[in-house]
Amino acid sequence: MDDLAIYEEILRLKRAGTPAVLATVVDSSGSAPRKAGAKMLLREDGTILGTVGGGRVEQEAVAAGRQVLKEGAARTVAFELTPENGMVCGGRVLLYLEPLATTPRLVIVGAGHVGQALAPVARQAGFAVTLVDPVGEQGSGRVEGFAAPDLSCPAGEVFERLPVDERTLVVIAAPSHEDDFAATRAALATPAAFVGVLGSRRKKQALLGFLQEAGCDERDRSRVVTPVGLDIGSQTPGEIAVSIVAQLVAVRRNHAAQGVGAHSGRGSVAADGAAQAAAPLR
Repeated sequence: MDDLAIYEEILRLKRAGTPAVLATVVDSSGSAPRKAGAKMLLREDGTILGTVGGGRVEQEAVAAGRQVLKEGAARTVAFELTPENGMVCGGRVLLYLEPLATTPRLVIVGAGHVGQALAPVARQAGFAVTLVDPVGEQGSGRVEGFAAPDLSCPAGEVFERLPVDERTLVVIAAPSHEDDFAATRAALATPAAFVGVLGSRRKKQALLGFLQEAGCDERDRSRVVTPVGLDIGSQTPGEIAVSIVAQLVAVRRNHAAQGVGAHSGRGSVAADGAAQAAAPLR
């Protein structure tokens, strides 16, 4: 198969936001069926395009590729083509399995000071950002120098208008507690991988109480990460943005400290700290 067809399919999957794995023969010896440079693309649904040799080698390459899809980490796999391993042609094949990850999507609910600082930093870190102003359709009167939001709508309707999947991350920094609470409740009704909320420890208790009264069970409430952001002593909107993006990168890379991204209250900040809790910094 022409490698161009594989490259075109990689671009199509990238645009569709669908992960895949590219298997490439990087070395071979003896009577290996394919030589260095041969490629096979494994899609998320288990279908393949191209070949690295067929038979047992390809079966095991697909199995290894599924694990790479799950873990998101590249690996090399060697195959000895011997009768002991069920292959009689002789020789050796070395494959490089590369995950073709999609760009992670970040929805920021709140286009105030923190949202404005967070959006460009997150984009620099490789996130596809949607900045939402949780207001009525007539808008809220943008502050001079603020970037226009990608979407303006009531907080409770944000996730009715935006598609959210298991790879989407959400950070909520709305201009009012009411909007924060409404957006959080709506976010928990989605399969989002991460739901973080800006605020103080006192606000955290009020939020969790609201969610309980709204019928969110303990499992859903435990998905909320608040205060969001790593504890780096941040105070200004820019510093808060850095702390949040650091936490999002940790979640994305699966290198977060134990519990980060799974339980509430991991990104601790000073209780009722002015920078974190005051509405003007949102």
